[in-house]
Amino acid sequence: MKLGDISNESAATNTKPLSGVRVLALEQMQSLPWATQLLGRLGAEVVKVEHPKGGDSGRGSLPAMTDPAGRRVGATFLRNNLSKRSICVDLKHPEGRQIILDLAPHFDVVCENFKAGTLDRLGLGWEDISAVAPRAIYLSVSGFGSTGSPYDRWPAYAPIAEAMSGIYEFKRQGDEPPLVAPMGGLGDIGSGLFAVIGVLAALRHREATGKGQRVDIAMLDALVSICDIVPNFWSMGLRNGDLGPLIMHGFRASDGWFIIQVGRENHFAKLVEAIGHPEWVEDPRFKERQGWIDHLDSVLRPAIEQWASTRTKVEACDDLALLGVAAGPCFSDEEVVNDEHVAARDMLVEVPRTDGIEQPVLVPGNPIKLSAVSEGPESRVPWLGEHTNEVLIAELGLDEAAVGALRESGAIA
Repeated sequence: MKLGDISNESAATNTKPLSGVRVLALEQMQSLPWATQLLGRLGAEVVKVEHPKGGDSGRGSLPAMTDPAGRRVGATFLRNNLSKRSICVDLKHPEGRQIILDLAPHFDVVCENFKAGTLDRLGLGWEDISAVAPRAIYLSVSGFGSTGSPYDRWPAYAPIAEAMSGIYEFKRQGDEPPLVAPMGGLGDIGSGLFAVIGVLAALRHREATGKGQRVDIAMLDALVSICDIVPNFWSMGLRNGDLGPLIMHGFRASDGWFIIQVGRENHFAKLVEAIGHPEWVEDPRFKERQGWIDHLDSVLRPAIEQWASTRTKVEACDDLALLGVAAGPCFSDEEVVNDEHVAARDMLVEVPRTDGIEQPVLVPGNPIKLSAVSEGPESRVPWLGEHTNEVLIAELGLDEAAVGALRESGAIA
């Protein structure tokens, strides 16, 4: 889907569920920007607050493109900030701090993802915002939350929380080092999802009570929840990545790898029927599920891969699906980009580049499909501080002279 296009044209005239909700986002990198972008896709208006010198640190990530002024706009920023407005305010400047306090009552949600305690020290924490905007929802996303974690002094990016969730050790093989960030921004996006749920719940609570509240999301909490099998399996006697008697493994086809998941006897019967060995249903070696694992590499894998050797990975999965066996191909990046499902579901948004390169930047689309709500139109990411004058004049009633004075003082840019 091209930037600015609308899908579900029949719903294009309907309001979006969060239309009228206003979000003031003191954010950077991915966890919170992803969350506020999703809120925006559901109809919220998002004003992003960035530091005058360089802005959101995600702008400095690589790979990158350059904006019309020749400044770097990194990939992390590009995929998390569609349809937002950007203002540049120095939060450490007394007048900059006051701007945020003055803006807060004009917004339903004020959110931040600095290290725990940072905004409290700047006089922009929950109590400071609540004092001037008691109906505001205050969302904090941090590595370890705001309630006295022993790790709250640690800076945290997604892989830090992922490692501490136990999933890296759970999946590590032998003496190999851990495979870091095996799922991109799992820690960031997982935290962002819980942040959106928290905001929606707090907004609903405000409808009933008239009061705002704090939503406190810790990345490590989110990852412990997402990686639920780590503590759950430990409590039930499985250790060191043991998944129990379950076929959940990769197998080779003629053009690459595919995954099969079989955890029930009836599915095992369908699998061995598909590969030409229906007699294995009665084979004593496979009478118990543990036998599937004990004989996986010596018996099952050679048979499965011999059967799949005359099929592509998609054909193998299609043949298994016809019998009710769950299987999926391991797609490369290019295969994902060109996949028919991804196109049919509008799961890639093309953002034109501004530096002369023809290939547009691809950003994942909105995975939430609502029958009465259109997707899009979305606008490009904001250039640094692009909307500072516009927002301060409209929201605070400042005139050009007052905005100019704030710029001269260094409070804004």
